[in-house]
Amino acid sequence: MSDFRQPGCPVRRRLEGVTPTAEYEKTREDGRYEAVRSRDARFDGAFFFAVETTGIYCRPSCPAVTPKRHNVRFFATAAAAQGSGFRACRRCRPDAVPGSADWNVRADVVGRAMRLIGDGVVDREGVAGLAGRLGYSARQVQRQLTAEVGAGPVALARAQRAHTARVLLQTTGLPVTEIAFASGFASVRQFNDTVRAMYAATPSELRAAAPARDRAARHTATPTAGVPLRLAHRGPYQPGPVFDLLQREAVAGVEEVSGDSGRRVYRRTLRLPYGTGIVAVQERTGRTGRTGRPGTGTGGWLEARLHLTDLRDLTTSVQRLRRLFDLDADPYAVDERLGADPRLAPLVAARPGLRSPGTADPDELAVRTLVGRAEAERLVQRCGKALDAPCGTLTHLFPEPAVLAEAAPDGTPGALAAALADGAVRLDPGADRDDAERALLAVPGLDARTVAVVRTRALGDPDVAPPGTAVPDTWRPWRSYALNHLRAAGDWENDR
Repeated sequence: MSDFRQPGCPVRRRLEGVTPTAEYEKTREDGRYEAVRSRDARFDGAFFFAVETTGIYCRPSCPAVTPKRHNVRFFATAAAAQGSGFRACRRCRPDAVPGSADWNVRADVVGRAMRLIGDGVVDREGVAGLAGRLGYSARQVQRQLTAEVGAGPVALARAQRAHTARVLLQTTGLPVTEIAFASGFASVRQFNDTVRAMYAATPSELRAAAPARDRAARHTATPTAGVPLRLAHRGPYQPGPVFDLLQREAVAGVEEVSGDSGRRVYRRTLRLPYGTGIVAVQERTGRTGRTGRPGTGTGGWLEARLHLTDLRDLTTSVQRLRRLFDLDADPYAVDERLGADPRLAPLVAARPGLRSPGTADPDELAVRTLVGRAEAERLVQRCGKALDAPCGTLTHLFPEPAVLAEAAPDGTPGALAAALADGAVRLDPGADRDDAERALLAVPGLDARTVAVVRTRALGDPDVAPPGTAVPDTWRPWRSYALNHLRAAGDWENDR
């Protein structure tokens, strides 16, 4: 977790390169147990706890009776708990919590690896492919992940496949065999063994035990009707500013935002590893939290529906939506830090949980940031790939960099497209942010302000300020969020 949390919150991230003392570890675990005793949903996804007497692991907010302290073990990831022989709780479904905010923002090799695993790289390219993208040996990646999160890349990917399988089993009527391969398993036997090991149930039993809402969704969830999902987030969430931004930026043919404010639906096309997709996400407002004000609860979700030509792309498409809507952020850490600033305090109080939107396609975001919306729409019509089955106003995929580089090789847009196409500029989830920034600045004609936007949106950096602007260091490490508060309040004029 971030080192900046609400006063008294019990979780602190270990300092890089520092070996924690036994006293430190005991204090940290005692703090985690207090979070479990109070069923504090703020820490869902930050850590997991397992009960040795039952063989079950849970999220901190699990409503079950709190176990005795000496029976509890703590884990950084669900995969680590599973690797130690614990099964997921059927009541709190710990594998469905938002991802750790720590992996979402960290720029080190572990954070980059976790983002790549979430994007499905291990399933598609193996551990060797993951290591190659990170610039490390497979052995180094294995060692660092195991030391930091308690599980190696294979175990982390396996846990992710199991979660995808559970979602498909409980929300669709697809045959079990199809679900096995759609989840990324190499065989039905491997699928069956993994599901039994992680959920203590066969796939058929897991399907039968689905919550009522999921059972109802099966009747409408088919490959043609799409897969319905709830994209969970921790803490308060302000959907209005995110949907406002998406509506302002929407590129015709690739995106659309329909409906009235507060009930809008964002839809877009996606180019995915195995096929294409069309996703729809609903703006969800009016949920009342503990404060009694809309949108300020301790957690919630956005409703989504995914139409995929190949269900193997489910995990990847979900992760891209989570980055686009910044669903794995830690709003408590952000709001605590920024709320202490006199200028930002009233803005944070007015919009708790304001997010820093990312992108569903980093290469596309870079090109669009450079050329602007109108030119992006012309590029879509000129170079974009038409969908085999258009859906309303959604007719195309945004052009790939290689296509753009060939069709329009001149000028800065052509140079950027060529750099993206040949790998000179890498913006994937595992890219090193500093390396990417240097590569972007080396593209002829690309200015520092454009690069700052790309670093914020495409690379998910939470601490970016436009060059040449006076932004206080006291806003670190959340300057990207601070500027979003100023924009939402109409107080930031030095924008693009």
